[in-house]
Amino acid sequence: MFGTLTMEAGIIRVLLVDDHAIARNGVSLMLGTAADICVGAQAASFDDATECIASEQFDVALIDIAMPGKSGLQLLQALRLARPGMGLMILSHYSEEIYGLRAFSLGASGYLSKDVSADVLVQAVRKVASGGKYVSPAMADQLAMVLAQGPVGAHENLSERELQVFQRLAAGQSLVQIGAALNLRPNTVTSYRARILKKMKMACNAELTRYALELGML
Repeated sequence: MFGTLTMEAGIIRVLLVDDHAIARNGVSLMLGTAADICVGAQAASFDDATECIASEQFDVALIDIAMPGKSGLQLLQALRLARPGMGLMILSHYSEEIYGLRAFSLGASGYLSKDVSADVLVQAVRKVASGGKYVSPAMADQLAMVLAQGPVGAHENLSERELQVFQRLAAGQSLVQIGAALNLRPNTVTSYRARILKKMKMACNAELTRYALELGML
Protein backbone atom coordinates (compact mmCIF):
# COMPACT_ATOMS: atom_id res chain seq x y z
CA MET A 1 0.00 0.00 0.00
CA PHE A 2 1.38 3.39 -0.97
CA GLY A 3 0.71 7.04 -0.14
CA THR A 4 -2.72 7.31 1.50
CA LEU A 5 -4.31 10.74 1.54
CA THR A 6 -7.45 12.20 3.09
CA MET A 7 -9.39 14.72 0.99
CA GLU A 8 -12.36 16.99 1.56
CA ALA A 9 -15.91 16.12 0.55
CA GLY A 10 -16.70 16.48 -3.13
CA ILE A 11 -13.40 15.02 -4.29
CA ILE A 12 -13.49 11.71 -6.15
CA ARG A 13 -11.11 9.42 -4.28
CA VAL A 14 -9.44 6.79 -6.44
CA LEU A 15 -7.73 3.56 -5.44
CA LEU A 16 -5.10 2.80 -8.07
CA VAL A 17 -4.09 -0.88 -8.33
CA ASP A 18 -1.15 -1.82 -10.56
CA ASP A 19 2.01 -3.78 -9.84
CA HIS A 20 4.18 -1.40 -11.88
CA ALA A 21 5.21 1.79 -10.09
CA ILE A 22 5.84 3.63 -13.37
CA ALA A 23 2.32 2.85 -14.57
CA ARG A 24 0.82 3.99 -11.26
CA ASN A 25 2.78 7.23 -11.36
CA GLY A 26 1.73 7.90 -14.95
CA VAL A 27 -1.96 7.39 -14.19
CA SER A 28 -1.65 9.55 -11.07
CA LEU A 29 -0.22 12.39 -13.16
CA MET A 30 -3.06 12.05 -15.68
CA LEU A 31 -5.71 12.13 -12.96
CA GLY A 32 -3.90 15.06 -11.34
CA THR A 33 -5.00 17.24 -14.26
CA ALA A 34 -8.53 17.21 -12.77
CA ALA A 35 -9.16 19.30 -9.65
CA ASP A 36 -12.01 17.05 -8.51
CA ILE A 37 -10.08 13.75 -8.62
CA CYS A 38 -7.44 12.49 -6.18
CA VAL A 39 -5.54 9.22 -6.01
CA GLY A 40 -6.20 8.44 -2.36
CA ALA A 41 -4.03 5.32 -2.28
CA GLN A 42 -1.99 3.06 -4.50
CA ALA A 43 -1.68 -0.72 -4.29
CA ALA A 44 0.63 -3.15 -6.06
CA SER A 45 -1.29 -6.38 -5.46
CA PHE A 46 -4.57 -8.02 -4.48
CA ASP A 47 -3.53 -8.07 -0.82
CA ASP A 48 -2.45 -4.41 -0.85
CA ALA A 49 -5.77 -3.40 -2.36
CA THR A 50 -7.92 -5.33 0.10
CA GLU A 51 -5.88 -3.84 2.94
CA CYS A 52 -6.62 -0.36 1.58
CA ILE A 53 -10.37 -0.81 1.36
CA ALA A 54 -10.51 -2.33 4.83
CA SER A 55 -9.47 0.98 6.37
CA GLU A 56 -10.45 3.66 3.83
CA GLN A 57 -13.31 4.73 1.58
CA PHE A 58 -12.90 5.19 -2.16
CA ASP A 59 -15.28 6.23 -4.90
CA VAL A 60 -13.51 4.44 -7.75
CA ALA A 61 -10.92 1.67 -8.08
CA LEU A 62 -8.77 1.55 -11.24
CA ILE A 63 -7.52 -2.02 -11.55
CA ASP A 64 -4.90 -3.62 -13.78
CA ILE A 65 -5.57 -7.22 -14.82
CA ALA A 66 -2.08 -8.72 -14.82
CA MET A 67 -0.62 -8.76 -11.31
CA PRO A 68 1.47 -11.23 -9.31
CA GLY A 69 -0.65 -13.63 -7.26
CA LYS A 70 -4.37 -13.07 -7.64
CA SER A 71 -5.36 -11.23 -10.80
CA GLY A 72 -7.19 -7.97 -11.28
CA LEU A 73 -10.34 -9.85 -12.26
CA GLN A 74 -10.24 -11.73 -8.95
CA LEU A 75 -9.80 -8.39 -7.18
CA LEU A 76 -12.73 -7.02 -9.16
CA GLN A 77 -14.95 -9.80 -7.84
CA ALA A 78 -13.73 -9.32 -4.27
CA LEU A 79 -14.28 -5.55 -4.32
CA ARG A 80 -17.73 -5.92 -5.85
CA LEU A 81 -18.74 -8.00 -2.82
CA ALA A 82 -16.89 -5.93 -0.22
CA ARG A 83 -17.78 -2.46 -1.56
CA PRO A 84 -20.89 -2.79 -3.76
CA GLY A 85 -21.25 0.98 -4.03
CA MET A 86 -17.74 1.65 -5.32
CA GLY A 87 -17.14 2.18 -9.04
CA LEU A 88 -14.79 -0.47 -10.42
CA MET A 89 -12.92 0.08 -13.65
CA ILE A 90 -10.32 -2.02 -15.45
CA LEU A 91 -7.30 -0.11 -16.79
CA SER A 92 -5.16 -2.60 -18.70
CA HIS A 93 -2.84 -2.99 -21.66
CA TYR A 94 -5.04 -5.92 -22.73
CA SER A 95 -7.59 -4.93 -25.35
CA GLU A 96 -11.31 -4.88 -24.70
CA GLU A 97 -11.76 -7.72 -27.19
CA ILE A 98 -9.90 -10.05 -24.85
CA TYR A 99 -11.20 -9.19 -21.39
CA GLY A 100 -13.96 -6.61 -21.84
CA LEU A 101 -17.01 -8.87 -21.75
CA ARG A 102 -15.55 -10.91 -18.92
CA ALA A 103 -14.84 -7.81 -16.85
CA PHE A 104 -18.34 -6.40 -17.27
CA SER A 105 -19.89 -9.76 -16.42
CA LEU A 106 -17.91 -9.73 -13.15
CA GLY A 107 -19.21 -6.30 -12.19
CA ALA A 108 -16.88 -3.77 -13.80
CA SER A 109 -18.33 -0.32 -14.42
CA GLY A 110 -15.84 0.48 -17.15
CA TYR A 111 -12.89 -0.78 -19.19
CA LEU A 112 -10.04 1.34 -20.51
CA SER A 113 -6.82 0.61 -22.33
CA LYS A 114 -3.61 2.04 -20.85
CA ASP A 115 -3.02 4.08 -24.01
CA VAL A 116 -6.11 6.17 -23.24
CA SER A 117 -5.77 9.96 -23.14
CA ALA A 118 -5.92 11.91 -19.89
CA ASP A 119 -9.18 13.55 -20.96
CA VAL A 120 -10.92 10.22 -21.58
CA LEU A 121 -9.55 8.76 -18.34
CA VAL A 122 -10.87 11.70 -16.31
CA GLN A 123 -14.23 11.55 -18.08
CA ALA A 124 -14.52 7.81 -17.38
CA VAL A 125 -13.61 8.17 -13.69
CA ARG A 126 -16.21 10.91 -13.24
CA LYS A 127 -18.91 8.85 -14.93
CA VAL A 128 -18.16 5.71 -12.92
CA ALA A 129 -17.96 7.71 -9.67
CA SER A 130 -21.46 9.05 -10.34
CA GLY A 131 -22.83 5.52 -10.62
CA GLY A 132 -22.72 5.24 -14.40
CA LYS A 133 -20.83 2.92 -16.72
CA TYR A 134 -18.11 3.88 -19.16
CA VAL A 135 -18.34 1.86 -22.37
CA SER A 136 -16.32 2.65 -25.49
CA PRO A 137 -18.11 2.52 -28.88
CA ALA A 138 -16.31 -0.73 -29.74
CA MET A 139 -17.29 -2.30 -26.42
CA ALA A 140 -20.88 -1.12 -26.85
CA ASP A 141 -21.07 -2.94 -30.19
CA GLN A 142 -19.65 -6.08 -28.64
CA LEU A 143 -22.13 -6.00 -25.75
CA ALA A 144 -25.00 -5.47 -28.18
CA MET A 145 -23.92 -8.54 -30.15
CA VAL A 146 -23.80 -10.62 -26.97
CA LEU A 147 -27.32 -9.54 -26.03
CA ALA A 148 -28.53 -10.42 -29.51
CA GLN A 149 -26.77 -13.73 -30.13
CA GLY A 150 -24.71 -14.82 -27.12
CA PRO A 151 -20.93 -14.67 -26.45
CA VAL A 152 -18.81 -13.47 -29.36
CA GLY A 153 -15.62 -15.37 -30.09
CA ALA A 154 -14.36 -18.81 -29.14
CA HIS A 155 -12.05 -17.34 -26.48
CA GLU A 156 -15.08 -16.34 -24.38
CA ASN A 157 -15.46 -20.03 -23.44
CA LEU A 158 -12.04 -20.10 -21.77
CA SER A 159 -11.41 -19.74 -18.05
CA GLU A 160 -9.25 -16.83 -16.91
CA ARG A 161 -6.14 -19.02 -16.60
CA GLU A 162 -6.82 -20.67 -19.97
CA LEU A 163 -7.15 -17.23 -21.51
CA GLN A 164 -3.76 -16.22 -20.08
CA VAL A 165 -2.14 -19.34 -21.52
CA PHE A 166 -3.94 -18.84 -24.85
CA GLN A 167 -2.56 -15.31 -25.22
CA ARG A 168 0.99 -16.49 -24.64
CA LEU A 169 0.65 -19.50 -26.95
CA ALA A 170 -0.73 -17.23 -29.67
CA ALA A 171 2.21 -14.87 -29.17
CA GLY A 172 4.62 -17.73 -29.84
CA GLN A 173 5.94 -18.32 -26.32
CA SER A 174 7.25 -21.79 -25.47
CA LEU A 175 5.76 -24.02 -22.80
CA VAL A 176 8.75 -23.29 -20.57
CA GLN A 177 8.40 -19.53 -21.03
CA ILE A 178 4.68 -19.67 -20.27
CA GLY A 179 5.26 -21.82 -17.22
CA ALA A 180 7.85 -19.39 -15.87
CA ALA A 181 5.63 -16.36 -16.47
CA LEU A 182 2.53 -17.89 -14.89
CA ASN A 183 4.28 -19.98 -12.23
CA LEU A 184 3.10 -23.25 -13.78
CA ARG A 185 4.88 -26.52 -14.51
CA PRO A 186 5.48 -27.14 -18.24
CA ASN A 187 3.31 -30.29 -18.13
CA THR A 188 0.51 -28.21 -16.59
CA VAL A 189 0.84 -25.73 -19.45
CA THR A 190 0.61 -28.68 -21.85
CA SER A 191 -2.67 -29.71 -20.22
CA TYR A 192 -4.01 -26.18 -20.51
CA ARG A 193 -2.99 -26.08 -24.18
CA ALA A 194 -4.92 -29.28 -24.88
CA ARG A 195 -8.05 -27.90 -23.19
CA ILE A 196 -7.75 -24.59 -25.03
CA LEU A 197 -7.46 -26.27 -28.44
CA LYS A 198 -10.45 -28.48 -27.64
CA LYS A 199 -12.65 -25.64 -26.40
CA MET A 200 -11.77 -23.42 -29.34
CA LYS A 201 -12.05 -26.31 -31.84
CA MET A 202 -8.55 -25.75 -33.19
CA ALA A 203 -5.74 -28.14 -34.02
CA CYS A 204 -2.48 -26.26 -33.43
CA ASN A 205 -0.81 -23.13 -32.10
CA ALA A 206 -0.75 -21.57 -35.58
CA GLU A 207 -4.55 -21.52 -35.60
CA LEU A 208 -4.54 -19.84 -32.19
CA THR A 209 -2.16 -17.20 -33.52
CA ARG A 210 -4.26 -16.57 -36.63
CA TYR A 211 -7.39 -16.25 -34.48
CA ALA A 212 -5.65 -13.78 -32.14
CA LEU A 213 -4.37 -11.72 -35.06
CA GLU A 214 -7.81 -11.57 -36.71
CA LEU A 215 -9.35 -10.25 -33.49
CA GLY A 216 -6.51 -7.81 -32.83
CA MET A 217 -5.42 -9.57 -29.64
CA LEU A 218 -1.70 -9.45 -30.35
